[in-house]
Amino acid sequence: MFVPSPAKREEESRAVAIPHFVRNDEVGLTKVLFSTALSTSNAATIAAVAVRKPSKRAKKYLKLLKPGEEQRSMSTLKLRLLKKLKCTLKYEKLAWADGAQLVAGVDEVGRGALFGPVVAAAVILKRDYRIRGLRDSKLLLPEVREVLAERIREHCIGYAIASVDAARIDEINIYWASLEALALAVKNLQPVPDHVLVDALKIDVEHKQTKIIHGDALSCSIAAASIIAKVERDRWMRDFDAQYPLYGLASNKGYSTPKHKAILREHGPSPLHRQSFAPVWMAQVEQTPNLFAEIQQEIEEPALVESVLEEAVLMDVSLPLTS
Repeated sequence: MFVPSPAKREEESRAVAIPHFVRNDEVGLTKVLFSTALSTSNAATIAAVAVRKPSKRAKKYLKLLKPGEEQRSMSTLKLRLLKKLKCTLKYEKLAWADGAQLVAGVDEVGRGALFGPVVAAAVILKRDYRIRGLRDSKLLLPEVREVLAERIREHCIGYAIASVDAARIDEINIYWASLEALALAVKNLQPVPDHVLVDALKIDVEHKQTKIIHGDALSCSIAAASIIAKVERDRWMRDFDAQYPLYGLASNKGYSTPKHKAILREHGPSPLHRQSFAPVWMAQVEQTPNLFAEIQQEIEEPALVESVLEEAVLMDVSLPLTS
């Protein structure tokens, strides 16, 4: 049997800090973490792993950091980018030049919410009527969205709204539910479009389609769909607020705000919360009663009553009868 030398045993037992390269998919950057390893022989192998470079998306967002800023959330940087983009009819004109007569924009809202459905809308705008002020619904005040939604409904060729509820989201996950809602909106649209412009996704429809990154900030048709979907979903949330007033749905619209999560932890989710989302199922775990303690209590209570009655008989003490 091979017996390692004392020097070898000492080397193998010596713990060292070895870097682990972990990719943060949210920002596309690589972080270096340190953990303890049992052997120094692995250090060279792990240290030789190439550090991944920031993704193109991360580089694009990081360029938006202002001088002196050390860190900003991805959502803040994304909003800065969206504000710089100009919403035009560029992609609609390309589709028209390609022979399409009816070009529809389609978008969804509520993808990151903890409560309720994901809602999608499809809109066909008129070629000869320009609705001023169209842009990504996230960049608009609620009052402005309401006004623009009314103008879109009044002056568009056609629009349709579709949704996928929380139960379906839990069944197939939010990504596929979003695709399903987008496809349903297009299929419900009358008249039938020749070409579909989609915000960064490819959907299951028979029509020719163009996938546009940040489409709701670049295409007027997609922006119009985003506004219609957002206004409709916000209205539904106000209606649900009357049914579930505890969660503040009229204000948070079902999204993961600190107050909403605190209420979930304290009171648990409603039947319309997305049970597969981490803040919801984690709150549900916290609300789960201690079944073992309840069972133990049920077992111990009869024994306790019986022992008290026996002591009362021995001491000749009269106790009130219990039903």
